[in-house]
Amino acid sequence: MVSILSIESATKVCSISLHQNGRLVGLSELNDDNVHSKVMMIMIQNLLQTASLSPKDLNAVAISAGPGSYTGLRIGVSVAKGLAFANDIPLIGLDTLKALAYQIVGLIDRKSTIVSMIDARRMEVYASSFLGDGTLLESPKPVILDEFSYRTMLDNGLVYFIGDGATKFKNIINHRNAIFLGIENSSKSLGLLAYEKFIVKDFEDLAYFEPNYLKEFKVVQSKKNPFLS
Repeated sequence: MVSILSIESATKVCSISLHQNGRLVGLSELNDDNVHSKVMMIMIQNLLQTASLSPKDLNAVAISAGPGSYTGLRIGVSVAKGLAFANDIPLIGLDTLKALAYQIVGLIDRKSTIVSMIDARRMEVYASSFLGDGTLLESPKPVILDEFSYRTMLDNGLVYFIGDGATKFKNIINHRNAIFLGIENSSKSLGLLAYEKFIVKDFEDLAYFEPNYLKEFKVVQSKKNPFLS
């Protein structure tokens, strides 16, 4: 039995799940801003205790590797690396937008389109698109949303928009083929993808693995005069 712990922290959702041979056997989630560093290890410990397992019983750790929140990704990857190193087990990195899409892959018509969207602030999202069977159509990229976004896709058939970035697109698009499901990121969709990678030994190098931030993280210097109170 292959036991894989999966971590999803690319958005405000902090999600931990346990899969055995790709089948979900345990899930713990919290949808709240800025809690990942406070609750993630507690959630992992509680989930493993409920399953009567210890970290040493795991065969691998899977991490949602981006794109997404810089802070969330950094915390999740750090925890995943720590667990993998401490227990001498492989690390499996998974595309966040693909994992999001796989929550509905196989549940909709294979000729329909899925657009996974993660909020990137203002009217920008990180997005990737897939056919209903999971085939990649567009790789992850930053997208500035307006009323003309995804017009060609929409004119050609049903398009399912999912993820926290889809909410703001819903407010500016009006098209008969646009379907918004209100689905957000969850580690429960990581397990089967991680198991497939485990079987072929598609593992990450612990020393060099970094999240896919998609855009360079920049620290903006405050314009406030530090000598004025």
